[in-house]
Amino acid sequence: MSRFKIFIYIGIILAVFAGCSNDTSEEAEADSPQTNDASGSQDKAASDKEKDESANEQEASTTENEQNSEDSGTTDGSASNSSKEEEDILAQYSNEQIEYARVWRQLGPNQEIEKLNVRHIPAGTKLNAKDDTSTVYPEDVIQLSGVRLVDGSVTYSGNGNGTINVYDIPLRWDGVYPAGEKFYNDLLENNEQIAIDPGEDKEIAELIKRIQLQN
Repeated sequence: MSRFKIFIYIGIILAVFAGCSNDTSEEAEADSPQTNDASGSQDKAASDKEKDESANEQEASTTENEQNSEDSGTTDGSASNSSKEEEDILAQYSNEQIEYARVWRQLGPNQEIEKLNVRHIPAGTKLNAKDDTSTVYPEDVIQLSGVRLVDGSVTYSGNGNGTINVYDIPLRWDGVYPAGEKFYNDLLENNEQIAIDPGEDKEIAELIKRIQLQN
């Protein structure tokens, strides 16, 4: 083979190798954008997923806070309504009725009375109508009692400031008469001033329901 032909063959072989190399390089360049696009899409999808999760968490937190706020408002409202109902228990009754019940609740001998009798005694009335030597009440008084003697009684006058003057006057007079003015004067002078406790509204309301006014 001549040297000229050898050079020709070598040139052809080099040209073939050069063409393959260019094709490989072009394929690599063509594949590279696709790879970058795929990687970018994956990164974008992951970022979008994180944003969605963050938004969902924020929405869930907001919903929970709103629910807690509503529950708190409901609880506070219920407590407020309950307190208001307790305050309104005595709203339907007069101050006089409330006073009678509170006095009996604190000083009445029997708390299980069937009826709470209320008798108004004006100033100038004899303590003991059956005794001519009896002195009279120097002021208007109120006498509370049950329907039975064993229920006891409370005789008092109000001072208008949450205190009352309690007189040790029996509901029924037993003894030897005439007793004399000194005996009755001592009963009047030995009165005791007592501050009245408001007590529980429900208990006071129950006693008010048993009040029965007498002439």
